[in-house]
Amino acid sequence: MTVGEMLERISSKELTEWMIYFNYFPFGEVRQDIQSALVSCTMANSFSTKKHKLNDFMLKFKAPKTKKKQSLDDMKNILKAYTDMYNNNYDRIK
Repeated sequence: MTVGEMLERISSKELTEWMIYFNYFPFGEVRQDIQSALVSCTMANSFSTKKHKLNDFMLKFKAPKTKKKQSLDDMKNILKAYTDMYNNNYDRIK
């Protein structure tokens, strides 16, 4: 069923009720993300003296608002560093 077909068949009231229900009882991928975060938080708290919060392990999908673009010089320097690292390790392997 497409979104358009669903909107033809469901009333605004019912859609609002589903949205409220989802806020209290999430399902689907959101629920799986919460469950994974809960397991990760529990494990981290059992092996650490620092107390972690569930939100520390929740996936965040928003990209940072300020993202610095790489300059051409930055890209050249990164490539040079990888090349130097490869050449140094390659000599050791032989």
